[in-house]
Amino acid sequence: MTLLALLFCLSHPAEAARVKDVAALYGVRTNPLVGYGLVVGLNRSGDSTQNAAAVRALANRLKGLGMTMLEEDIKARNVAVVMVTARLPAGVRPGSPLDVQVSSVGDARSIEGGVLLLTPLYAANGMAMAAAQGAIVVGGYSASAGGSSATKNHPTVGLVPSGATVEVELPNTLDVGQAVSFDWVLATPDFTNSTRLATAVNGKLAGDYATAIDGGTIRVSVPDGFLGRQAELIATVESVQVEIDQAARVVVNERTGTVVMGADITVRPVAVAHGGLTIQVDHDTSVSQPGALSNGRTAVVGNDSLKVDEKAGRIEMIEGVTVGEVVGALDRMGVSPRDLIVILQAMHAAGGLQAEIVAM
Repeated sequence: MTLLALLFCLSHPAEAARVKDVAALYGVRTNPLVGYGLVVGLNRSGDSTQNAAAVRALANRLKGLGMTMLEEDIKARNVAVVMVTARLPAGVRPGSPLDVQVSSVGDARSIEGGVLLLTPLYAANGMAMAAAQGAIVVGGYSASAGGSSATKNHPTVGLVPSGATVEVELPNTLDVGQAVSFDWVLATPDFTNSTRLATAVNGKLAGDYATAIDGGTIRVSVPDGFLGRQAELIATVESVQVEIDQAARVVVNERTGTVVMGADITVRPVAVAHGGLTIQVDHDTSVSQPGALSNGRTAVVGNDSLKVDEKAGRIEMIEGVTVGEVVGALDRMGVSPRDLIVILQAMHAAGGLQAEIVAM
């Protein structure tokens, strides 16, 4: 039996990676933006007239444009209320374009072919940072006719490429030109990796400039040769190659029967018992017909049958240096992916699997 749902992450205990791939410069971050807007131009696939939010939003927008219209007079199905989101990267200046995502919040069937009206985008502090507008690109469709309908992908979410423009200068949280040191923060804190990163940076800079503050932070002092050229120092550190130590981890998803692991995780010899019990209940109905002139009534009679099938279980000694070898042995035993999840969890509880089990 082939374990189709099993994926091995064939990797070595340590892999080389750039600093910029495993750590980020402290103080340099993206900022989420959000706005509430209207999409127009839909082909009767927008919010229904029972959606008071859409009707009220359209009436308010028309009023802002100098046209007064009562809410009860609006019967359009070509409008949809949407939430508009974007991410504001660090270092952008006013006039820089941003991609924005548009998501329906009403009962619209599709926003395909729609146009987003001018929508301000706000940061978490309530400040308007950008303005979005433009035609929406949707990677799906929804169609209906004669009571039948067809839908592909998710037609109520779309993208406006370069649809927003940055309007406000971002505050400078990191003064690169005046800084005397920089902190890099690991995406996954680990004392081994922070120490290795500091050692690799020191080797690149030919001096003792980098220090592992803790498992997640590495501080790099600016060498005299980089004074006034701090941006060049940041680029140099980001390109440093460092050997990353990966923790032994097995990720399981019992809902889908998926197991993701490194095939080189070490294990100890364990004994595994594998067997199965199948219980099958059949329900059959028949009609009882009384004889002629017997004054009886026709009745439906149920007949239930129970069948129990127990497969012969067996205990096998599983010996292997790595999880990959153990799983191969379990595969030859006919273990399904979902059974494999239970066995791996039991092996971990028994101390035979030297890895962390992460359930999704």
